Amino acid sequence: MKPSNRSTHALVTAAVAALLSGAASAQVHPEKPDYPYEKCYGIVKAGLNDCFTANNSCAGTVTKDNLPAAWIYVPKGTCKRITGGSLDAPK
Repeated sequence: MKPSNRSTHALVTAAVAALLSGAASAQVHPEKPDYPYEKCYGIVKAGLNDCFTANNSCAGTVTKDNLPAAWIYVPKGTCKRITGGSLDAPK
């Protein structure tokens, strides 16, 4: 039995919507890693932060490299080994 164009279109539309909503939520609210982690401040490349800071509202939105308030998840024990990395959020 051949599906109608309308049902095929609805199926494709639903699949695209699911993919887009999943990508958007992953960027805004990244999942915590499944390994022991720590937040490392001050080492993030522009556009690659894991979550919000005082100056931006979601992940992936910092506009400059190495902003002190921007952070990423790194394996526990790693941050102090990275030049410029800090475990403490700036005040």
